[in-house]
Amino acid sequence: MSQRVVDFAVIGGGLVGLATAWQLNQRYPDARLCLLEKESAVGQHQSGRNSGVLHSGIYYKPGSLKATTCRAGKQLMEQFCAEENIPYDLCGKIIVALDEVEVGRLDAIYERGQANGVRCAKIDGQQIRELEPHAAGLAAIHVPESGIVDYPAVCRRLSEKLTGAGQEVLVSSEVRGIHSSASDVRITTDQLSITAGQVITCGGLYSDRLVRLSGMQPLAKIVPFRGEYYELKPERRQLCRNLIYPVPDPNFPFLGVHFTRMIDGSVECGPNAVLALAREGYSWSHVRLGDLTESLTYGGFVKLATKYWRTGLGEIHRSLSKAAFVKALSRLIPELHSSDLHPCRAGVRAQAVAPDGTMVDDFLWLKSERILHVCNAPSPAATASLEIGRRIVERLDESD
Repeated sequence: MSQRVVDFAVIGGGLVGLATAWQLNQRYPDARLCLLEKESAVGQHQSGRNSGVLHSGIYYKPGSLKATTCRAGKQLMEQFCAEENIPYDLCGKIIVALDEVEVGRLDAIYERGQANGVRCAKIDGQQIRELEPHAAGLAAIHVPESGIVDYPAVCRRLSEKLTGAGQEVLVSSEVRGIHSSASDVRITTDQLSITAGQVITCGGLYSDRLVRLSGMQPLAKIVPFRGEYYELKPERRQLCRNLIYPVPDPNFPFLGVHFTRMIDGSVECGPNAVLALAREGYSWSHVRLGDLTESLTYGGFVKLATKYWRTGLGEIHRSLSKAAFVKALSRLIPELHSSDLHPCRAGVRAQAVAPDGTMVDDFLWLKSERILHVCNAPSPAATASLEIGRRIVERLDESD
C-alpha cells in the first residue's frame, strides 16, 4: 500500500472541499496537502448538479452563517471567476408573489435583504412584465445582483490550481478509515495510507458517515432528497429571460419550483424534492437498500415525514406526473405548456435532519483536536464556498 505524509488532508472533491484546500494552500504555501475524492473526477455530485446560481443572500436570517458567508463568498466567487476567465453573469432575478398572502411575505424577504446589504427593490406587476414579459405576479422583489455561473468549471479550475501549486488531488480514492491519535490522523483507502497533521472532511452526502468513521458522533443524519428538472426546449427559451423564483414557504427550506437560465443559455425548470432511494439516487430506479433503510428507520426522518406528509405526497405526484409538474411551473409562467418541456438532469440534496425531526438549515461544523468535519453545507454553499474555505482555515488555528 502506497504511503503519504502530509500536513493537511481534505476529504471531498466538491466545491467546499476544493475551496478549503485552495485556501489552505494560500495560507500555508509551504505545507504539503492532499485532497481525496472517491469519484474519478471532482465536482460530480452536488457541486456539479446544482442550479448554477450566484445567490445574493436575500433569504437568510441576518447574522447567520448562511447570510455572512453568502455575501462574502459571492464577492470572492465573482473575483475568482473574473481572474480565471470562468463564465458568470450577474443577470438578476425576480421573486414573484402570486397572491395577496405572498405579497405580504415579500416584506419580510425585502427586510432581510436590506439587513444583509443586498441590492434589491420592490416592483409591481407592470415592472415584472418589463423584466420578464411572460411571468405572472402581483408584485415581486427584483434582485439585480443575483447571477449565474459555471460551477463545474470552478471545480475543475480549483483542482488545476492545486496541482499546479504542487499539491495532490487524488481521485478514485474513497476513504475507508479515519484513525486519530495524539500526534496525527491516519486515513486509509483501498490503495493509500495517508498520515496527516490535520484533516478536514467535506463529504456532502456522506458527511455524517465520515464523522462516524472518525469515531465521533454526528449531530444530524443526512437524508437525501432528489430534485428533478425539466428544460425549456430551445425554441421556447424566450419564456424566461433570467431567473424567476416564487415566494418561498417560510416553514419549508426548499425554495419551490423556479426558472433558471443557465450559463450556456438553456433554461431549467424545477426542482421538486422527493426522498432519494439512495444517497446518489438520481432516479426512481436507482435504489440502494442500505441507504433507503437508513433513512426510513431514522427517528428524525420519521418525525419529519409525519409533519410534512402532505407536502411530500405533492412532491411525489409532481415527480411521477409531468402534468402536475407543469401545473406548478405554469403558476409562474401561465403560457407554459407540457410540449415546451423535456426532462433533463436531477440532483440530490444532502439534507441534514436532527434527531427531533428538524431540518438543519445552516452550516454545521464539528471539530476535534485534529479533525474538522463540515457536517452540513446547504445552499448557498456553492456561492459561499471560497468564504467557507477561508473560515475553515481560520477555525483550524483556533484552540478548542
